[in-house]
Amino acid sequence: MLNIYEIVIGLEVHVELDTQSKMFCPCANRFGATPNTNVCPVCLGLPGSLPVLNEHTLVLALQAALALNCRVNPFSRFARKNYFYPDLPKAYQISQYELPLAGSGCLELFKDGEPARKVNIERLHLEEDAGKLLHDESHAFSHVDYNRCGVPLIEIVTNPDLRSPAETRLFLEALRRMLLYARVSDCKMEEGSLRCDANISLRPHGTKELGQKVEIKNMNSFKAVQRGLEYEVERQAAILNQGGRINQETRRWHEDKGVTSEMRTKEKDHDYRYFPEPDLPPLVVDAALLSKIRSNMPELPEFRYRRFTADYALSHYQAGIIISDPYLADFFEETTKLNNQPQKVANWLLGDVLKLLKQVDTDIETLPFKPSHLAELLMLIDGGKISGRTAKEVLEESFSAGKLPAEIVAEKGLGQISDTNELEQVVDDVLKKNSAAVRDHQEGKKNAFTFLVGSVMKATRGKANPVIVTALLQGKLDGSKQ
Repeated sequence: MLNIYEIVIGLEVHVELDTQSKMFCPCANRFGATPNTNVCPVCLGLPGSLPVLNEHTLVLALQAALALNCRVNPFSRFARKNYFYPDLPKAYQISQYELPLAGSGCLELFKDGEPARKVNIERLHLEEDAGKLLHDESHAFSHVDYNRCGVPLIEIVTNPDLRSPAETRLFLEALRRMLLYARVSDCKMEEGSLRCDANISLRPHGTKELGQKVEIKNMNSFKAVQRGLEYEVERQAAILNQGGRINQETRRWHEDKGVTSEMRTKEKDHDYRYFPEPDLPPLVVDAALLSKIRSNMPELPEFRYRRFTADYALSHYQAGIIISDPYLADFFEETTKLNNQPQKVANWLLGDVLKLLKQVDTDIETLPFKPSHLAELLMLIDGGKISGRTAKEVLEESFSAGKLPAEIVAEKGLGQISDTNELEQVVDDVLKKNSAAVRDHQEGKKNAFTFLVGSVMKATRGKANPVIVTALLQGKLDGSKQ
């Protein structure tokens, strides 16, 4: 009976900004440091400490707002959001409430490079992050790490425009891609630099009034977001079908069990007792600053997609995969500058390189394997120095060790054998040892010739030039028929 309900989903997405220092103090903004080492009186909220806004935080937030087509408010204000929780030492969070930095934005979802769906963004505002609770496995106690306190965030709040868990996942992937292109965050969900809370409700098809929404937290991957929402759709539909009512509450997603559970009843805005932050002046964004930031904006994904299909003649599929990650797109362009064969570069990237990336589960920008390595590998193939089979072996070592392909070929003696006299001896030996395959070829069995080519390649450990091998075999086999 799910088809009698319309699913309504809105998101609250928190994005840590990629700054060197925190939002209101000079402490390092760095993931993975020893707990409680990147702290000071300001981010710990000690008496007498005063916040000072990190200017780069504002610049990155404005870049995100422009990338998401938001209207930037020339005047905005910080507010104190008051609540008591162990990971918030000040007992309040500096955020924005009535006067956010930006709003009225949208993100287009594209299909084959063309706009397919628009999701509206209600607001984008600045706030500082809270600390992190580390729960002991015995559940006897919890540790608190305050390193994250004061890390700069933007919160992006969408309108309730999403209509399915799958569409929500697509939107988040598109949002991550846009923020990566805007160079405002590394958006690593596994490190918490992109976090999503989802509000979901059901209503009968054809009605305009929204149902009672439920907030879901603790979803740490795009897959988890989709699974958590799918479970919640089933849960709410079952309650409504039995004539029950949905409670307004916050629920936690349990990835291991595949269920949500109640955390708390949902707070109202007045529970936070917002009031203007007395220690910070209002933010005034003038036209000159906004114009400067707009002129320095990086190329955004939809423009890069169109350029890749036009300038490099990539297919919609090729361009879509390559531009999905700005670092992969950079890698492609830099390789193509060194070896102007965009189709070959794209084929190697989308095939062997991405396969190796998935095996090591890392990002391409962190690898010792660089565009110059791939460009050199292609030049070795084109110059007849190595075969395609050997190239795959060389790629794997270059990928992991960062050695140049020519260096690997020289060290391991992997150079392609193109000497006709040397290869003729191998061909003669293969024909002598495989008389049955020779007879099969003479009887018109096509697989026999393939087998003989493979035998020569095996005898030379894949180093024989396949063009010369093919010519030699054809010449000798055709001569034996006369």
